[in-house]
Amino acid sequence: MDIITLQELPELFICIAETFSEKKEELCQMDAKMGDGDLGLTMCKGYGSLPDLIRQYAEPGDIGKVLMKAGVKMASVVPSTMGTLMASGVMEGGKALRGKSRIGPAELSDYLAAFAAGIQKRGKCQLGDRTVLDALDAGAKRAAIAASMAGATLKTVIDAAAEGAAVGMETTKEMKPKYGKAAVFAARAVGTPDQGAMAGYYMIEGMRQYINQM
Repeated sequence: MDIITLQELPELFICIAETFSEKKEELCQMDAKMGDGDLGLTMCKGYGSLPDLIRQYAEPGDIGKVLMKAGVKMASVVPSTMGTLMASGVMEGGKALRGKSRIGPAELSDYLAAFAAGIQKRGKCQLGDRTVLDALDAGAKRAAIAASMAGATLKTVIDAAAEGAAVGMETTKEMKPKYGKAAVFAARAVGTPDQGAMAGYYMIEGMRQYINQM
């Protein structure tokens, strides 16, 4: 069946956590040039906590409520800037799925759109600011187009999202950072992708790996 149930949801986040585990050193090295150098660790810890949190708050018939509760707890596990942003994304994505018992192509698109909106709302950032939003928004928009097509599947939606996120991440190479410590090193940022945008792309890649192996 082309759906993700509540029982399968922890596996989705295990795949995301495994992706971040593989990319931990890469993200830390990127972050060390522009920030605190702990981005890879934050992503591993935050997404590594979600499978157990989802099982802890499992509530039959409402995936959205489970994600909202897990997102709230995730924020306390990784209270850094990026950790808070990602947790906000999970919470807003959960709000979009309130009352849903399964995730199909349309729900996946809704989750990604709400996730990106949650990042923008919490971070008070805009497209072009060279942040994680640039990758996630591009991915969510491609996902929405794919979900609206006849015969849409989880695979076509997440493949489109990953392709969009990759493009969005690449566009940050020509942007100058406006926030945090990265803004201090703005001149050296040009020519390399934003580390936050890279994390956003890897998050969607982790989702794609799970869906492609279903």
